[in-house]
Amino acid sequence: MKIAIIGTGYVGLLTSTCFDDFGISVTCVNQDEQKINLFNSCGFPIYEPNLTPLIEKNVSTDSIGFTDNIKRAVIQSKAIFIAVGIPPNDDGSAIR
Repeated sequence: MKIAIIGTGYVGLLTSTCFDDFGISVTCVNQDEQKINLFNSCGFPIYEPNLTPLIEKNVSTDSIGFTDNIKRAVIQSKAIFIAVGIPPNDDGSAIR
């Protein structure tokens, strides 16, 4: 099974890594081409214990990939998860 996760912040990157480690192929999508290039060269701006070696292992087997092409990622996937930031209310509280 192949899924797409749109958004590669903390939630998107960790979620995609967990799915991938469970054997589900993942395409991570972000509109920021520089961020995608950083990920494709195994540079990750998020610290979580053991995250980088786990992603590096999965990148080497082509079971996880990073792209800015949302259309292709969605067409090739059975499920799509959206993990993008939601702007808060004016007072900083979460939108309900």
